[in-house]
Amino acid sequence: MSVQERKQRERAGRERLIVATARELAEQQGWDAVTTRRLAERIEYSQPVLYSHFRGKREIIGAVALEGAAEMAAAVRASAPSANSPRERVAALARTYLDFAARNPAVYDAMFQLDGGLAFAQEDTPEPLKDAFAALLECLGEVAGDGVAPGLFTEVFWASLHGIATLTRTGRLPPQDTELRVELLVNRLAMV
Repeated sequence: MSVQERKQRERAGRERLIVATARELAEQQGWDAVTTRRLAERIEYSQPVLYSHFRGKREIIGAVALEGAAEMAAAVRASAPSANSPRERVAALARTYLDFAARNPAVYDAMFQLDGGLAFAQEDTPEPLKDAFAALLECLGEVAGDGVAPGLFTEVFWASLHGIATLTRTGRLPPQDTELRVELLVNRLAMV
């Protein structure tokens, strides 16, 4: 292995460590607790080393969001094969999405609430974000209905799931009714 390859591997390792540490700290104490000073202390590198990887907290949030998008896409895709019908696939997708949001609140915030400097629904949208949407579209496109654009239907269904996830987490919807909301969403909106 060349010196250059070793340095690239070490750099990639430091970057993964920074992102993992930021994610852990955000999940434990919230994003306000994530500062470059605190991250530097936790990973035992200087702040200039952090800045050699990320220009600041915004880019770190973006990196966490991209990692989360890849994880969510994988989880959504993993939920579909066990279902026997389009209705079951849509219900499994909804449950998986809501479970991901509930289990990873800081990551979910990085993906959809905080400014990570990422473009959404544009040509320069990063691939992990496009792939997360594609994972939803793969399941929902088949139930969009005649004359309904599958992408538009997926956006509306996703917006509904996001609303349920956000309103439940902030205590504006009672969590014990989440399954009823999923059933209503699947039965009425997806009509499968």
